[in-house]
This record gives sequence, C-alpha cells and structure tokens, in this order.
Amino acid sequence: MKICIDCDPGVDDSLAILFALARPDVEVVGISTSVGNVTAKQGADNALRILKLAGMEHKIPVCVGAEQPLNGDEVDFPEFIHGKNGIGNVELAPSDQKPVDMDVCDFLYQIASENEGELVLVTLGRMTNIAKTIKRYPDFAGKIKKVVSMGGTVLATGNVSPVVEANIGGDPEAADIVVQTPWDMTMVGLDVTLKTILRKEDLEYAEKYCREECKEQIHFLREEMKWYMQGARQQNWMRECCPLHDPLAMIVAVDPSVVKTHRCVTRIECEGAYCKGMVVTDLREYPIDGEYVNHCMEVDSKKVLDTLFAAFY
Repeated sequence: MKICIDCDPGVDDSLAILFALARPDVEVVGISTSVGNVTAKQGADNALRILKLAGMEHKIPVCVGAEQPLNGDEVDFPEFIHGKNGIGNVELAPSDQKPVDMDVCDFLYQIASENEGELVLVTLGRMTNIAKTIKRYPDFAGKIKKVVSMGGTVLATGNVSPVVEANIGGDPEAADIVVQTPWDMTMVGLDVTLKTILRKEDLEYAEKYCREECKEQIHFLREEMKWYMQGARQQNWMRECCPLHDPLAMIVAVDPSVVKTHRCVTRIECEGAYCKGMVVTDLREYPIDGEYVNHCMEVDSKKVLDTLFAAFY
C-alpha cells in the first residue's frame, strides 16, 4: 500500500507516522505539513527528525505546506497538548535531510501522478494543503485511490466547540472543499477516536517487548506522551491515558475492518459562532447538494491497539 501523509506533527501524528513506517505492507511515498499543532515549517522539521529516528532519513520526501488556513486567520497553537515544539517538548536529534524545495500543491500532485490509482492519501491535520491542490489541479482527485482523514464529529461532542473537532474547525472552508470532491473518502472523527484509549502501561509494555530496532522509537513515544497525557487530563479529565486520534486514522487506512462506517451526504458549516466547522450530514430522501462520505461510527478498540503495537513487536 502506497501512502502519502498530510499532517501537522504533533504528538499523535508522530505515533501515526512511526506506525506506518513500521508496517512492512506500507510504503510512505511522501509527507506534507500544514499549520496546526505547530507551524508547517516546525512540523516538517519534526517529520524529518521522526524519519531519522526510524532509520528512514533521505528515503521519504517532506514538503512544507500552508502556514495559514484559507481565510488567512492567525493560528493559536495548542501547546498544553503538544508542547512548544509539537512533540511533547522532547528533543529528537536533527536530521541532515532538508524539505524539498517545492510548492506543496505541486508536490502532492507530482506524488499522485507518480502513483496514480494506487495512492492512499491520509490527512492528519487541517485540510488546507489538499483543498489548495484540488483547486489548482482539477484532475488531482481522479488520481487518488482513497482518502482517510482524521477529523470531525457526527454525534460525539467537539473538542474546540460544542460540535466542532479541531482539524475541521481550524480550516472549515478547506474541509468543505475536500468533502465536496468526488472521491472515496472516510472521516475518522471523535465518534471513534474518543473511544480508543492509549494508556501509559500500553507504552511500558510495548517498550519491554518491541523489536530491538524499535526500542528507541517507543522510548521517544513514551517521553512525548507524558506531555500529551497531561493535556488529555486537562481537556478530557483522563488519567495517564489519551485518545488515539491520528494513529486511529492511519490504522483505518491500513485495515478498515477496525471500524464500522455510515455513508451520507456531507458538508462543513463555514459560519456561526458555535458551529463553524461542524460536520453536517444529511440523511433525508432529498439531501443537500454534496458528495457521500464514509463516517466512522463504531470501533473495535482492542483490535486497534493490537494492530498498532503489532507493528513494533
């Protein structure tokens, strides 16, 4: 399976990326970054450091993308969740690899063209880069096999407003462009990520039993998750545990059987004091104009965790 990752690393992005790199049946062919948990530039630097940690330095191109959402708003970074540097304030060794000197839209289109009909696009942050690429290259969507996106919520409460999840709320206009695109899209939102819990002892067990070449990676994850779990305690009242947001999206991309989905016409609300960024699904006989999107509504959380750590054992 060939995967291109659009992300904003990000503690949970780190785990998602390392999982994909550890899977023998996955080939990560490119990584692009956008503003979100940190700046796009910082996110790219984090991605390069993660690649070095995984022994993949100079093997996967990384491109710096959008530093603002489509509407140009300034971004507040969630340091209490991801730390000042985005990876829980853990210092990974810098990489000698540099980001590719390309516009992110050209980068994504090139990768899609080189892997036409095979590429799975996994988005773990705001959809700004994807929306801009769709607008510049109308045939981009036709080259993608499927899209799996961490974002949104249908029935669960939001995490940046009563009904809005952070990735979608960070750039609703971009997300609305993406969900209106005629391609095979699955949204992995808070309906399932909040039910899939990673615990401190899971990481301790993983570090004890993982393959020798993965020990440094798991140790890094344990360290950065200390900050992330502290943020989860503040945001979700959790105790030494956290939701699996981005890693769950990556696992769904690899093994869709871990979730049950509901398919319906979908749009993103782009106005409103409390609902800007809300995922709007229409189940009526004559729905609003829009494309059908698969929304993950149920999850086998035990299978998810088994799948996640099996990649490192």
